[in-house]
Parts: sequence; C-alpha cells; structure tokens
Amino acid sequence: MNLKTNIPTTGSAQVETFDAVVIGAGFSGLYALHRLRDQMGLSARVFDIAGDVGGTWYWNRYPGARCDIESIHYSYSFSEELQQEWTWSERFAAQPEILRYLNHVADRFDLRKDIQFNTQITSLVWNDKNKLWEVGTKDGTIARGKYLIAGTGNLSVAKTPEFKGVETFKGEIYATGNWPHEGVNFAGKRVGVIGTGASGIQAITEIAKEAAHLTVFQRTPNYATPIGNAPMDPETERQVKSRYAEIRTKSRNAFLGIPYDQVQPSALAVSAEERRRVYDARYVQGGFRLFVDSFADLLFNKEANDTAAEFVRAKIRERVKDPQVADMLTPKDYPYGTKRPPLETKYYETYNRDNVTLVDIKATPIELITEHGICTTTDEYELDAIVLAIGFDAMTGPLLSMGIVGRHGLKLEDKWANGPLTYLGITSHGFPNLFFITGPQSPSVLYNMPLAIEDHVDFATDAIRYLRDHDLDTIEPTLEAETRWVAHVYELSQQTLMPGTDSWYMGANIPGKPRVCMVYLGGAPAYRKICADVQAKGYEGFTLDRTMTTEGRGHRRSLATPKRKLFTCIE
Repeated sequence: MNLKTNIPTTGSAQVETFDAVVIGAGFSGLYALHRLRDQMGLSARVFDIAGDVGGTWYWNRYPGARCDIESIHYSYSFSEELQQEWTWSERFAAQPEILRYLNHVADRFDLRKDIQFNTQITSLVWNDKNKLWEVGTKDGTIARGKYLIAGTGNLSVAKTPEFKGVETFKGEIYATGNWPHEGVNFAGKRVGVIGTGASGIQAITEIAKEAAHLTVFQRTPNYATPIGNAPMDPETERQVKSRYAEIRTKSRNAFLGIPYDQVQPSALAVSAEERRRVYDARYVQGGFRLFVDSFADLLFNKEANDTAAEFVRAKIRERVKDPQVADMLTPKDYPYGTKRPPLETKYYETYNRDNVTLVDIKATPIELITEHGICTTTDEYELDAIVLAIGFDAMTGPLLSMGIVGRHGLKLEDKWANGPLTYLGITSHGFPNLFFITGPQSPSVLYNMPLAIEDHVDFATDAIRYLRDHDLDTIEPTLEAETRWVAHVYELSQQTLMPGTDSWYMGANIPGKPRVCMVYLGGAPAYRKICADVQAKGYEGFTLDRTMTTEGRGHRRSLATPKRKLFTCIE
C-alpha cells in the first residue's frame, strides 16, 4: 500500500504526504520517479524550480552548449525500448537535442503528472516523531515524504559574481547557467566573456562568429582538446543498438563510465615515439580519450602527466598564430586533467580572428564593472553585453541551498562547514532516509552521469524496498562508517595530482569554501563493487530502525549492522 494522504494542518492548508519526495526533474529526478512510482508502486512527488523537465539542460542554453560525452553513452540504460527508439543526430549532442530527449522520456513514461514545476525549495526538515521529511517551498506549498531523494545535480548553483559595480552596467548581462530561453542576438555588439572554463570555451567559439567584437577575460588557461563532433553515423548507431547491453556493461566497468579500452599502463614505459603516436591518435579521436584512454598514470604521476601536458601545450602553439596570445592560452602551473579537461571545436582558432581580443586578468585583474564596460588594473573595455561564464558552487552548493535539517535540528550546512561528510557519497549521518544522487565523495562528475545516476537511484530505491520489505522505518549511516569513508576518499585523493590544483573539484573556486576533494577518485568499477558489497552484507555501515508498538507504547528497535572492517575490497 502506498502512502499518499492529505493531512490537515492547524490552518486551512492541507499537507500532502507521499512515500517519497524527489528534488529535481533532470536525469536523476525523472529516473527516480519512474523507479519509485512505476516499478515499486509508491507515491512520489518531484519538485523543481524550473518550468519544465531537463535539469541542467533546461537552464544551460548558451551558444555552443553541448555534452562532452558521446550521445550513445550519455543516455539512460534502464529501458531497452527507449534505447532502441531514440536516434541521436550528432556524436556529441547539443543542448536542444538533450532537452528533447528528456522531454521524450517524460512523455513516454507519463512523468509530468507527478512533478510540481516552478517551485523553489526553502526547507527540508526531518520530523523524528512522524519519521517524515517536511518540505517547505517559497510559495508556501508544504509536503511530506518518508523518503527524500536529492537529485539536485552537481553543477546547478552558479557562482556569485565577485566583481564590484556589476549592478551599474547599463548594457546586457547574461550567465551561461541561466540563459534566456528566447536566445540572445549579439550581432553588431561589443561583447565581453568572463571565464574560459568548459562553458566559456563553448560560448566564446560561437559568440565570436556573431559579435562585432569579442573580448575574452581569462584568469586561468585550460588544457582544451578537440571534442571530435560529427553527424551520427547510422551504421555506428545500428551496431551500438545491436549490442547495447554489452556496451553498457563495459561502460560500468570502465573508470569514467565510457567503454574505452585502449589505455596503456604508463606514459613512461614506452618510447617517445610511441607516446606521441598514442597522444596524436587520441587527440584526433576526440572526447575524453586523451585523458582516460591513453595512459593510466597521468593523474597519479607528475612526470607522466608532464608528457601529456606538454603535448597539449604544443598543440595550442600550433593552432594559435600570435605567439603572445598562444602563450597566454597555454597552461603552465598545474597538471593536465586536474581540472575537468574542456572539449572544444576550433576554440583556439577563434583567437586568430580579427574581432577577438584576449585579456589576462590574472596579470591585470578586473577592478570594476562600470556603466559602460569592464575596467582592469590597466585598461577599460567598452562593452554592450557581458557574459558571465564563471562556474558553479559545485557538488555541495545545490544541497546546501535547500535548508536541509536532520535529527535534533542539525543543519546540513553546519555539519558540512569544513567540507562534506558522507557515507558512499549517498547518505550522511544524522539525516535519515535522505539519499544524495551523485553526491559529493562519490565518483559523480568523473563517471558518465546518466549511468552514475542510475546506479545511485537504484541504490536508494533498493534500500527503500529493503526497509519496506522488512517493516523498517529508517536507514542512516553510522558515524563510524561515515568517518571511515571520508578518510578513504581523502587518502585516495592524496595519491593523485588533484589536490595540488585550485579547481572546483577541490572547492577552490568559491571564496571561503573548504578546500577538500569533492570526488571519489577510485573509479566507477571500484566504487560500484563497494556499494554492491554494502548491500550484500545487509547494508553494512548503516543503522536500520523500526518503531514497534507494545501494549500501546512506542518502542524503538535498532537493527544496526554489526561493526566490521569497511572497504576491504580496495584497502
């Protein structure tokens, strides 16, 4: 029997109660709703601040927005019929096509009827007496759910602009993460783009083709490499669809969740000639092949990484005509891959255009945004429009923005004041029946997201099924399990080159944010094995509670799993 009731409050409002509440209607929320409602027969309500489905692909409509994982892999695997019926037009799908795909999914599985759009979550509070999560929204809507699934995404809360005077600018200001749905016409305008991360690189390439003049304000150059996009080859798609199950299995057993299989053990174990051959081949193939399908030690050995970094630097110098501009675009002070490697199409050639100027704002920082443009320490640039491509409060930002309060009034923002504290990147001690989908300290952004999402939603809903089958009320990680997981994630990060670079992986892009590694770096296969072992051992590391009634008196029985050594499979 599912749980869906209207509970009267002290006022005239009604509180609708569901088995599960889901936050977010992107890849995570859509699959979670389908799994809970259609496969488990539970009542569920999805809330999203957007006006329709899509998650990040609803908001990120800036020119050039495109996925950096091949379309045939960046898609759901849970329905064979869905896999067979959908046809992608490009090797790497652009934002409009991904959004059409998610709309198709919502329609195909009739999901919209259980989604409440245009709803901003302001509080998510655990009521320990009723064993329910209470949901508060900006418009006053209140709901309750026994289980709470946070599918808020990893890159959905934009970084706040740090520039003085931004409110005085009389021209147009746009943010890549919240682009006007009607589009923007830059023809004949002087445009400034601040930021050269993944979004900035995509937008810069397209805006330069339209603007009268484009000025790019760059603080940190990136190791961008070709995406290798092209129209989808019908024969390739036919072959993939004929063996999709096999491909998905290979993907889930690959470090990044993509079935690449040409990686060699070490860049230092081959000759310079062989190394160059491998790098050239992966560079032309495109995607993340250079990063994860060339040599396995690039993220762990600085000497090996130097060979890949210098290869990319040489390519930048080859592609940019002006040596001074090429030098400005060349990363020099951090290893390749320790920031997410952006993928591009003729990005570096954009700087060969007469209408594009590059400004180094590390050497000459932005001091002020005025009514008419941007002032650095040395120059003033008059502009008609400014595009902010300054990134996101990644990983933790979306979760901490919702006012999550657990047992005994514990606020998630207080618990995570010095960095995220999770077990498996899915749960946190003190917050029963709350599941983070691709949360901090999971592989998340270093794992093909649709597959990572399916893994996490399956873990969460399997746990819910287990609770219901065993007449249990709550599941919550033990403090010991959480502490050991956090230490394990830290130890893994210290074996890599990641901590030495200021990146959003480390939380270093947000002033005042704790500088800790936000991502599990052991790879998708190791992580999946850990999660499977936890489940196989009766949810090892979790406390499972039931509330029983004896002679009319409430009695709480704890079914905490016995203490055992955790993560033995990878220690």
